[in-house]
Amino acid sequence: MTEPRNTDFTTCPATVPLDAEDQARADLYGLIGSFLLGPPDVGLLAVLARADPLSVDPHAAPASPLDRAWENLRIAATVMDERALKDEYAALFISTGTPLLNPYESLYIAGHMMEKPLAKLRDELRALGLARRAGAFELEDHLGSLCETMRILITEARPLELQHAFFEHHIASWYARFLRDMRSAPGANFTRHLADFADAFFAIEAEAFGMEMDHDIAEGARS
Repeated sequence: MTEPRNTDFTTCPATVPLDAEDQARADLYGLIGSFLLGPPDVGLLAVLARADPLSVDPHAAPASPLDRAWENLRIAATVMDERALKDEYAALFISTGTPLLNPYESLYIAGHMMEKPLAKLRDELRALGLARRAGAFELEDHLGSLCETMRILITEARPLELQHAFFEHHIASWYARFLRDMRSAPGANFTRHLADFADAFFAIEAEAFGMEMDHDIAEGARS
């Protein structure tokens, strides 16, 4: 996968190599973030269209929700052209008034833009040593920016507990509601497939974090 084109944060490169699972997680967060922060260009569409299945067995029919969502997203990338995607993105996310889709944590948690969740997030980002890139046009609590933050936490090999806390505090509590709105928005052709894929991916992340927490609790009880 390619790097997100609209990165919102500056950061240091990873200091240790990632294993295959974490690299895949980082790539998928980056892909979702790229699609949410702006319409994909021809290069990104081509990469997605040529991407391999996520299943271990490439000849097996997609079985899991993530496998199916990935395959549908990949197929959508083969039939959508760049102009159509740019028009779709503009219709859904860009407006002189209020856009149809507003992927901001503050809006979904507090009911208004630039509320307390954004202030809390900014404090946490400063504590993490992350700074908003000069010229970035989206707020830090945009779901695409949050995906980019998760990508950075993974590529910098930040502790899994920290990744879990960030995901739980800033993504898990509202992503399903936004993705439901995204999926049902008028004219969401490619976008609804992206919503399905993000939904399946975030669900797996939540499950994996929960399993890690259960493991830690069990280890603590034995010690």
